[in-house]
Amino acid sequence: MKGILASDVRIILEELGRILRIFSFVTFFAILIPVIFGEFHAVWYFLLTSGLAFLSSMVLLSVRVEEEPRTRHAMIVAALAWVIVPLYSTIPIFFIEKMPFIDCMFECMSGWSGTGLTMVIREDLLSHSIQFWRSLMQWIGGVGVIVLMISILARPGTGAYSLYKSEGRVEKIHPSIVSTVKTIWKIFLIYTVLGVFLLWLCRMPLWDAINHSMTGIATGGFSVVDNSIGTYDSPLIDYALIPIMTAGAVSFVVHYRMIRVNYKVFFTDPQNRAYFLIAGTAIAFLAYVNMQTYGAASSSFRFSSFQVFSALTCTGFQTANVQIWNESSKLILSLAMIIGGAAGSTVGGIKLIRVILLYKGVVWKFRKVSLSPTAIISHKLGSKSLSPDEANEEVAEAGLISFLWLVFLLMGVLVLLQTVPPQYTLGDVIFEVASAQGNVGLSTGITGPWMGTLNKATLMFNMWIGRLEIIPVLMLLRLIVRRKFTY
Repeated sequence: MKGILASDVRIILEELGRILRIFSFVTFFAILIPVIFGEFHAVWYFLLTSGLAFLSSMVLLSVRVEEEPRTRHAMIVAALAWVIVPLYSTIPIFFIEKMPFIDCMFECMSGWSGTGLTMVIREDLLSHSIQFWRSLMQWIGGVGVIVLMISILARPGTGAYSLYKSEGRVEKIHPSIVSTVKTIWKIFLIYTVLGVFLLWLCRMPLWDAINHSMTGIATGGFSVVDNSIGTYDSPLIDYALIPIMTAGAVSFVVHYRMIRVNYKVFFTDPQNRAYFLIAGTAIAFLAYVNMQTYGAASSSFRFSSFQVFSALTCTGFQTANVQIWNESSKLILSLAMIIGGAAGSTVGGIKLIRVILLYKGVVWKFRKVSLSPTAIISHKLGSKSLSPDEANEEVAEAGLISFLWLVFLLMGVLVLLQTVPPQYTLGDVIFEVASAQGNVGLSTGITGPWMGTLNKATLMFNMWIGRLEIIPVLMLLRLIVRRKFTY
């Protein structure tokens, strides 16, 4: 769009007001935890956050407009919401844990984007209030703050679908977008409860199981213990978390069809097939290479498989010191983080469907070149048949997003290379930026409160642009740079 009219501004402000109102309710709900654990000093800071968000929402909602938000509005709303909501979320952490503001903002951007990189040195020393707050940010952020708003406000119409798409979702479970997001939340809640039960059966303490199930199914990766999942040193817990992370990396549409139609849908979905093919190949390679590090084949397989699933699902739980792995192993994990899981799930990365489309695009191109001009080429994506125009459009979109994704990855790498300590290699830097932009959370040790402000800001930007799949952020930045507001 060439500029924003007054009506455009009002639409954007009104939608941001709706989001802040829902956020205020979420924050108010979080007060239960400090009350239960007797951390009454924390109650006031959650009340302050909830109150400020509610007052802000009332101001923004005073700007009423009849027009439904279009795609251009939804993109700007999404880009702004994923900065404003983390900004308000810093208040409890800032006052309760006394962390510097930039670290609080990093923590909240990492939380809401489902990244899992952290500025906290000892998670086990955090108050229960903040431990749960971090988990709650990831649990809601995994599905999306805008999806939460639609489900609670039950807002029908084309405007709701535009907002739904702005967070990187396209497929609908039901014809109604409101019914779709409500079903997503039901599935999400059921899997979270099942995850808690599974981890508790594996002898993880109940509080830990609740938080790790929330951040695991959301593919977020925040932990309530020091040294992430490696703290437990339990093969049973490691293998129990793999299906939890995988559930978060599978499309909600597939989950719904698997539950309501036929469980075989899980195995016939092209994204799931690609997921297990990539995971199996990466595990086989890493388990062999890491024999030099761990000696025993069982240990090499255990640590390699967990890190591969954590990377490919964009969860970020960690059981191994990746920095001691060789460069080829780091590269494999970096590629897994860049690819990510299924579109329509909670994961980050480029998404499996785009990788499949790029592969299909190459195959279709070869067929077109090698066959006669009159030959009819079939364009199939799973069970879906595409027309030549649809196929070209899908491949072009996948290529564009993938190209932009790699451009911003390179930019982040170039910034960090100028300032990281000399003991970190190029592979370490690529790994760290891929983890941030893929919304993963695995780390070679670069990320921490010891980082400079520029590096923290760079990784926050990578998280932000990765969570929104680039286009909404580019639209916002273009609008800011061009400054074409028309009143």
